[in-house]
Amino acid sequence: MSEEQRDQSQSPAAPAEPPAGPQPEPIRFFGTSWVDHTDGYALRRAALAAGSLVGAAAGAYLLRLAYEGLEIGNVGPFLSISVIVLFAIATAIAFAKTWESFGRRPAPSSDEAALKGLKAIGFIGSLLAYFLRSLTEAPGEKLHRTEYERAAAEYERRRSTRTGNPAARRRPKRKK
Repeated sequence: MSEEQRDQSQSPAAPAEPPAGPQPEPIRFFGTSWVDHTDGYALRRAALAAGSLVGAAAGAYLLRLAYEGLEIGNVGPFLSISVIVLFAIATAIAFAKTWESFGRRPAPSSDEAALKGLKAIGFIGSLLAYFLRSLTEAPGEKLHRTEYERAAAEYERRRSTRTGNPAARRRPKRKK
């Protein structure tokens, strides 16, 4: 290896300039492949759908085991029915809130933080929402796409109004 080749191989690469314009926001499990559906996008969607459905089925099985534990413990019908109703309501709320989150961003002062515990209890609903949404698109893709396209259009609109260096413009001659 000559000295020139060694110097070139040891010199650090110049940092790449950041691309102009807005950048797409990555989505969990998909990164930015949702923009042009590359890098195994369809396979990831299928894996997410299958994984969320398997997770929901496993969660339902665990809840069944817990219910059987209550039956073995002979806690009484009131507590058994209360547990079933609690999990059904929590699952429905978790499904609705997760599904809603795919279409709009939560308000900064919303009650999302207060519902985290309820969504954790109703995790089966969140998993089912992920399953159903991933059958048509990456969860949250529609929201991210509309925001990205709006930002790109806004950037192009602002960029197209520029005419060059304002300091290089000629000033009109004044009449005396």
